[in-house]
Amino acid sequence: MSNVTVTVEESAPDTDEQPTRAHIIVVGNAKGGSGKSTTAMHVIVSLLTMGFKVGAIDLDGKQKTLGRYLENRQNFIAKKKLQLPMPSLKVIEPSPKKNMDEAQSDERARFVAALQELVYDNNFVVVDCPGADSFISKLGHSFADTLLTPMNDSFIDLDLLATVNATNLEIERPSWYSEMVWEQRKRRALIDNHKIDWVVMRNRLSHTDAHNKRHIEKILAKLASRISFRSAPGFGERVVFRELFLKGLTMLDLNKKGVGVKMSMSHVAARHELRHLIKSLNLPGLDDKVEKL
Repeated sequence: MSNVTVTVEESAPDTDEQPTRAHIIVVGNAKGGSGKSTTAMHVIVSLLTMGFKVGAIDLDGKQKTLGRYLENRQNFIAKKKLQLPMPSLKVIEPSPKKNMDEAQSDERARFVAALQELVYDNNFVVVDCPGADSFISKLGHSFADTLLTPMNDSFIDLDLLATVNATNLEIERPSWYSEMVWEQRKRRALIDNHKIDWVVMRNRLSHTDAHNKRHIEKILAKLASRISFRSAPGFGERVVFRELFLKGLTMLDLNKKGVGVKMSMSHVAARHELRHLIKSLNLPGLDDKVEKL
């Protein structure tokens, strides 16, 4: 990863005055099934709803979950003739080049070009990373202003962050993913003196006060101070999150005229969870706009 040294500032347009650039939110986790794309989509629509201009980049050009989510949204808008907010989207396809160095150079160039196109025309850019240890995922992490890592509320997902002793539940050592994030944070600090704000959100929370839930909460509190991340409230375990994908909708769309979904108490609770998540991210320029969600 020694070749990941491109900064957004280096790719800025050639003008006499440096333009204001977007705040980059990277949604990253090297494990699939943690709700990254659902989280990214809800962050995107939340920011759009608050009146911000948002760009989106799907780095998983093979699976394209975020890209397909937004495609479903566009189709639903056209079918129902609705006025729902949409971001500008770029999907980074895997390089067809066989040589590893050439493939990485190709993917880096296309990612930086996409970022350059979006970062000076929007207030925020949300980058959805693949759920795997890959060059393009590491590259995406290195550009984060805010790194948001969703994790399912289980010891399986906790293993992504640290190895935990099964007998006494003490933290033995940070995981390879935590070490990767640490390396990208150090690299970013050396390049432009920026400190990546790392936020870990517990996803698919159980609605019961189980021992497992309390143990994970305590371990995360210890781990947060050890490897420097902030904890954020996440989403409860709700079937509705999975149902929304096919229509390209989020919790914020359900009360819109013409959408055709009747709000339930579960939906109201989920919107409340989303509002708390967005507020906890401490993003620039939000002020009191979160209360509009």
